[in-house]
Amino acid sequence: MIEALISSKTRIKLLLKFFLNSSNRAYLRGLEEEFGESTNAIRLELNKLEKAGMVSSDVQGNKKFFTANVKHPLFFDLNSIIRKYVGIDTIIENVISQLGEVERVYLSGEFAKDGITM
Repeated sequence: MIEALISSKTRIKLLLKFFLNSSNRAYLRGLEEEFGESTNAIRLELNKLEKAGMVSSDVQGNKKFFTANVKHPLFFDLNSIIRKYVGIDTIIENVISQLGEVERVYLSGEFAKDGITM
């Protein structure tokens, strides 16, 4: 679905990385290792997203870290689109796999408002 709107696979990966969880921070070489793509492709997309104000950056030492700009007017819309693209079941499975033995999961806030049944 999202591939029809956004043709760059690298941009999709970056949007997933930063807009699914706004606390994610990453730098260029780390993204290269995570995505398995060239730094040039990632850098081009990061520059476009930063120029549009969708991601922000800060320099620590010799690394430039990127994060989602939660103050961008489209942040919550993009976050919602990304959550729908990934699917709540996938998000929950990823969280649970990191927690271990979980007996129950309760959804609240925006997730509960989506009216999703499992």
